[in-house]
Amino acid sequence: MQNYILAFATLLVSGLPSVFAADVTWEHDVRPLLKQHCFHCHGELGEIEGGLDLRLRKLLVKGGDSGTAIVPGDAEASLLLQRMTAGEMPPDEDKLLSPAEIETIRQWINNGAVILEEEPDEIGDGPFFTFAERNYWAFQPIERPAVPQADPERRARTPIDELILANSEGHPGFAPDADRAKLLRRASIDLTGLPPSPEMLERVLADTSPEWWDKVIEELLASPHYGERWARHWLDVAGYADSEGYTDDDRIRPHAWRYRDYVIRSFENDKPFDQFIQEQLAGDELANWTGGDLTEQQIEQLTATGFLRMAPDGTASGGINPTEARNQVVADTIQIVGSSLLGMTMHCAQCHDHRYDPIPQADYYALRAVFEPALDWKSWKSPPQRQISLYTAADREAAKAIEAQAAAVEKERSKKAEEFITLTLEEELLLIPEGEREAARTAYRTPKKERTAEQQALLKKHPTVASISTGSLYLYDRRRADRARKVDAERKQKEVRFVEETRTAALAEVPEEKRSAVESALATAPAKRTAEQNELLATFPATQVTLETLAEFNPEAAAELKRDEALAAELRANQTAERLKEYQQKAAEIRKQKPKEGFVRALQEPAGKVPQTFVFYRGDPEQPKDVVHPRDLTILGERGEIPDNLEALPTSGRRLAFARQLTDGTHPLLARVIANRIWLHHFGRGIVNTPGDFGRLGDRPTHPELLDWLAAEFQSSGWSVKHLHRVIMKSTAYRQSSVASEAMSADADNVMYSRFPLQRMEAETIRDTILAVTGKLNSKRFGAPIPVMEDSVGQIVLGEENLDGERKPVDQVDLNGEEFRRSIYVQVRRTRTFSMFEAFDAPAMTPNCEIRSTSTVAPQSLFFMNSAAIVEFSEFFAERLLREASAGLPQQVEHAWRLAYAASPSETEQAKAVAFVTAQQELMAKQQPDWDETRVTREALSVFCQALLSSNRFLYIE
Repeated sequence: MQNYILAFATLLVSGLPSVFAADVTWEHDVRPLLKQHCFHCHGELGEIEGGLDLRLRKLLVKGGDSGTAIVPGDAEASLLLQRMTAGEMPPDEDKLLSPAEIETIRQWINNGAVILEEEPDEIGDGPFFTFAERNYWAFQPIERPAVPQADPERRARTPIDELILANSEGHPGFAPDADRAKLLRRASIDLTGLPPSPEMLERVLADTSPEWWDKVIEELLASPHYGERWARHWLDVAGYADSEGYTDDDRIRPHAWRYRDYVIRSFENDKPFDQFIQEQLAGDELANWTGGDLTEQQIEQLTATGFLRMAPDGTASGGINPTEARNQVVADTIQIVGSSLLGMTMHCAQCHDHRYDPIPQADYYALRAVFEPALDWKSWKSPPQRQISLYTAADREAAKAIEAQAAAVEKERSKKAEEFITLTLEEELLLIPEGEREAARTAYRTPKKERTAEQQALLKKHPTVASISTGSLYLYDRRRADRARKVDAERKQKEVRFVEETRTAALAEVPEEKRSAVESALATAPAKRTAEQNELLATFPATQVTLETLAEFNPEAAAELKRDEALAAELRANQTAERLKEYQQKAAEIRKQKPKEGFVRALQEPAGKVPQTFVFYRGDPEQPKDVVHPRDLTILGERGEIPDNLEALPTSGRRLAFARQLTDGTHPLLARVIANRIWLHHFGRGIVNTPGDFGRLGDRPTHPELLDWLAAEFQSSGWSVKHLHRVIMKSTAYRQSSVASEAMSADADNVMYSRFPLQRMEAETIRDTILAVTGKLNSKRFGAPIPVMEDSVGQIVLGEENLDGERKPVDQVDLNGEEFRRSIYVQVRRTRTFSMFEAFDAPAMTPNCEIRSTSTVAPQSLFFMNSAAIVEFSEFFAERLLREASAGLPQQVEHAWRLAYAASPSETEQAKAVAFVTAQQELMAKQQPDWDETRVTREALSVFCQALLSSNRFLYIE
């Protein structure tokens, strides 16, 4: 009888048809409901409220303080159902069971409370897993399934095709192969995120060899753009961002881009994925760096740990609860690890046992214990403290020598500053009463803390003396400039007065009998004077004094004017702040010669310090309970054990042990999760279409044998992602047309892959394809990201923020072509998503993106119709057509079609396009009579190009 029950349970777990499938059972139907709604008070974490433990069927019969909870065969007499129906259990209204769930329990009790699995006599505080949980598909070992023999007439090229056909009852057969042009565009965008060039299209269409498709795949996999394309997929699930998030200030991560570049290079070089995972989880332990110059390998390994630094981290910001912020970083990191590598919603077990999956709360903290030596919330390091400098010893020596030069300049500046302070002090002392000058000088020179009350009072009386400092010299420069202007104005008045006074004095000395004649001669214009008048004035030359001859007749007055002029010049020359600024600029120019210091945003565990990890009661770090040790999921059995400490390393080695365990070829989750993601990015849908959740609430695999075959193939190939690309893309399933046929009715949702699924390009790919088609793509690779900023109307655009005093954008900064780089290099700000990307469903990294959604909404069409960016790119596109297809409009239409769609237009399409552009030319010529023919042609082509870029044929991959 027991063997029959186990066989029956296996049928239910596997999902195969059964005569008992309609029956309600404890394992399948009731226990999951109680686990979801009731275990937190009746069995979980050792809590047994009312003495009632609901974790076993026999414990329900046994009951608690109020008696038996259920009476098999009599639901109405069962206290459990009475309390549920009355809304008294659970006591939390948010956790009340729905009428349908209560009805399930009622039916189960009335049917005799059916149980399929023999239960233990007792259950302790440790986790208890049912047969169904232990035998859940995702926790079973990965075994390569036998590939069935498919009917050759059904066009199975690879084991993938055979497994799809054999495991899809009623499969209508694959659609015909897509034509070469569509296949090439599909593969090119799939592997590189860019459309094929017209030259590649022409070459592929002309290739008559049987291996043409293999050659296409290899050429695309070898492209430098391949790594940029597939890195984007991994960066989504890793939660890559160039800012910290968490708080509103969303601080920039200036060095996060090195991790992005590491991921690009890893995909480009087809780094074995097991190594890729090990480096990201434990690169610092692999590097075992204890100081000194870093090797290239150590830099790469440390950079890889940026994976564990991608979670939002506001711990360097002010106004936060440090305990809460630190623990949130750890929680988000575990969520990223769980969804990206395990395909499990580990974060759901932070406060209590997982409601749906066999993940006890202790498992969550056991996984936390793997990471806590490096993410110790009690000995926390903020993001700036975790940076690792890339300076070498030679760099430091060079920087030290250059700094010494700059310091020497600054020493000269300090010396000169003291001279200027003394100069200013003496100037200001001259402006106060002479009797107070010496005392004021002494008071100023006395250290502030040592000044007497009298000295303090004296300086308070003369604030212009008290305020002299290096930082305030610019104010005294202004006072000097004002005084210089005043001296100049007074000197101008003196010049007139001194000349007049000298002339008057000279006339007074002329004998009285000649004075009238001299005055008459002076009043006569020089050109009209008589010889006698000139002779008379020559006798008394001082009467003709001018400013130029003042020194000859009134040397004292001339000397005073010279002194005033010199004083004004001196005041202007003593612009002390500007002269000190020259020293600063010189020092800054010297420092620019230093080797640029780069940093790695890494995770590094301190040696010799391993904190204890506790289970937090209800997830509250202020309420630690039991100590836990590192391990993988308990449901995986003994293989989940992780040592507390690896003796071979100065660190705990926990992350390295965990990484090696994940990648040793026996873990049931990792290879399935990654193979499923690779399939998802080729077909737009995963075999498990919840790639971050292989648990009970996630989707079941549509083709479980195919998933296991892919996972096994992935591992046996040496964890080669490119190998999996080849295997998938050579299948008929991939090469078939996306056009629906009569068979669609048999596979309306395309679950059986009876045609290739039509897919819209992602936000970044749309932009990259536009850049490529319009000829503006800047292929510069790697390095700091293209900045984003908010423009005057609140849109997030590419650009370097340049704000005025009111924080309004002014004077757009030239990005020197950086704005045309690929989208993977656009800065990812958690609070400032590039508006174009946001319109086309770019994900928010909170903390990561497990799968992208695709929407079809009006703003997307409006973007292509009205966006200034699209208008500009359409103009670029038109200019490219005029430049590369100069033979006339038919050739330009042909070239545009091949660039935008990677195909040639049909005769009808070309004729309609030519007619459209011609009509646009005629319309524009009438509306804009001032435009010349060249501009009319360009603008008409631009409208045509905008139409091509806005079309579904451009946006979708067939």
